[in-house]
Amino acid sequence: SAELCLLPALAALLPPLPGSGGPGPAEVGLGALPAELRAAVRALVGDLDSLFTALGLREESFAVGALSRVVAAELASYAPARNRRRTATNKASVIFVDRTLDLAGAVGHHGDNLAEKILSVLPKLPGHKTDVMVNMVELTALQTADETCSIIAPGCLAQPNDPAAKALWESFMNLKQKEAVMEARRHLVEAASRENLPIKMSMGEVTPEQLSSYIQLFRNNLKALENHCGLLQLVLATVQTLKHPQTSKWDNFLAFERLLLQTIGESEMPSVLKQLLPMIKSYNERTKDDYACEDFLVLLIYIYSVVGEIKCGKELDIAEEEVKKALIKAICDEPEPSPLLQKIT
Repeated sequence: SAELCLLPALAALLPPLPGSGGPGPAEVGLGALPAELRAAVRALVGDLDSLFTALGLREESFAVGALSRVVAAELASYAPARNRRRTATNKASVIFVDRTLDLAGAVGHHGDNLAEKILSVLPKLPGHKTDVMVNMVELTALQTADETCSIIAPGCLAQPNDPAAKALWESFMNLKQKEAVMEARRHLVEAASRENLPIKMSMGEVTPEQLSSYIQLFRNNLKALENHCGLLQLVLATVQTLKHPQTSKWDNFLAFERLLLQTIGESEMPSVLKQLLPMIKSYNERTKDDYACEDFLVLLIYIYSVVGEIKCGKELDIAEEEVKKALIKAICDEPEPSPLLQKIT
């Protein structure tokens, strides 16, 4: 249901209808949308009505943004929804918000949160939008250098039947990364102690290698594996995230965003773009720590979203043109463009 309500709105990309008598963006109705988007809005409205029927809700809708107004209006006039509102007993307020009104929120790297990093860097679990694949090879005797090994079924984050795993996931979401990783070690040590495994507790900073060494203790003990399988999957997700090359890039993103927020009041947009320009490198010039083309698109969206009102002028035009040229060259030099780049181009 949360996913339905966060349907990425495209209002900012919808131009006003042609002609002097045409409605502006604020007045666009469902009929003015492209056929594919019309079908998506109708499907969303049908799904929301099914959800509200199951909850017995009589909703009052509010909308922020052009596409949100279309969705709210369509829900208000939807015949099954009108019938439901006549008989439903529970009242609710529903607020539709266009995500394009807060692109900085969608592309920013927020705080020091382990859960967000895990969800961002590990591959998605097939058939799921919100869970990830956890490589379980480390818990087996299988020896392989292939990180995408598909012989062993992947683990995941959803562990509803394991209280320790559920508590650890809460820590990942609510604590800072350093504290969350220490919680992972504590849960692992407690589990190993209950199973009488020969664990040596060490103090100080928690490393991925230390967590891996603790996990190895469970490998040849099938009963211990079965008892703590959910917890082990979450700790493996932690290890694989901390070792993932995208994690250091995540920290670089966060540092750049914080620096930008500190200097944006003093710096004009051209100077911000000039700072960005040397960082745009073609495929042959990049190292593993450099930003790729998709990373720059994310950074540019963030910059233009937080900068507020931009003063137009010749200096800005020149700076933007230089960034465009560098980015186009980098995209054209990609030997194997990612699916996202292919879709954009």
